[in-house]
Amino acid sequence: MDFCLSGYTLRDASSIITPALLIYPDVVDSNIQATLRMVDNDANRWRPHIKTAKLAAVVRRFVDHGIVNFKCATTLELQTACEAGARDVLVAFAMAGANARRILELAHEFPAVRISVLVESQRQADAWRDSGIGIFIDVNPGMNRTGISQESAGDVVSLARTIGRAFRGLHYYDGHISSPSLEERQRAAHAGYDQLMRVVQSLKTAGLACEEVITSGTPAAPFGYSYEAFTRGGFIHRISPGTVVYNDFTSLEQLPGYGFAPAALVLSTVISHPLPDVITCDAGHKSVSADAGVPTCMVAGRPGLTPLKPSEEHLPIRAADPAALPAIGESLYLLPRHVCPTVNNFDEALMIVNGEIREVEAVTARGHERPVPAYHAVA
Repeated sequence: MDFCLSGYTLRDASSIITPALLIYPDVVDSNIQATLRMVDNDANRWRPHIKTAKLAAVVRRFVDHGIVNFKCATTLELQTACEAGARDVLVAFAMAGANARRILELAHEFPAVRISVLVESQRQADAWRDSGIGIFIDVNPGMNRTGISQESAGDVVSLARTIGRAFRGLHYYDGHISSPSLEERQRAAHAGYDQLMRVVQSLKTAGLACEEVITSGTPAAPFGYSYEAFTRGGFIHRISPGTVVYNDFTSLEQLPGYGFAPAALVLSTVISHPLPDVITCDAGHKSVSADAGVPTCMVAGRPGLTPLKPSEEHLPIRAADPAALPAIGESLYLLPRHVCPTVNNFDEALMIVNGEIREVEAVTARGHERPVPAYHAVA
């Protein structure tokens, strides 16, 4: 895909130490509005995962648009969401031991926020008994990462029954549905939702109330909302895409025509010209995540440049036309293949409006909390 840099370039990029994370808040707002249009402007149908947003400043923009229900994966993300004005947060990651105790501490610190967790076993559920924490059952849609198999409705019913009043609903993350074809993706998503509805029906037959069903990461988001059975199932259904707040070249290819645009880029500098058709910039995989494969990014506005395999700090880039190679010292704007872990690589983000730095914001939920918060070193 190509990407026009118009409106994204900085007036004085050479003054910035690179690599640097650039976030465009006006585009963030536009992406939030585009997702709301996907759900017919019903903010209650969207529970975004903030693993992408990461910044408290960006989570507050969600809240400003009326989005107050969130998902997260770490205790630091939970704290960030609570501080930013969330009203309901699901920790969509199984927690035990000290991690679980930290969730209880945060629930005590933020009593106005409804906090829930995921479980897939009786042992996990027992750890939250009488805690006041809500519980969702994690259903495995075939991704085989966590959860009870979608074909094991009886196990879901048995667990929900023992959870009792704390049972809130079902969590169904179908992130493995990522076919380039929209039609194939919709068929796969809806087939999974057919199976999920059989689980919901089993709960109803057993006399167990299912308050909420959460589905659909970014690739399946439109198909979760368009699945009609969710609207007449007697529960709240929410989709949970998070990448759409910034987007990357993967999500932009997956969801064409929805009005999404890149809201996060990595600014880099050309530092070497090792071969006639290759330059190297300072954005290796410690800056632009390589977890989704090579190329890790695209050079925005420069379709003739192809990023090669990175090392820790170096990103070699090959030019189709050696005569068009950028010069050493030139700035390049990189659109990540996977923006979520890329944002997690930076301590701070530059908020860019009209080509200028408007604010410097902490990437509040980067990484994790201190493993021993009460620890004090002894000299």
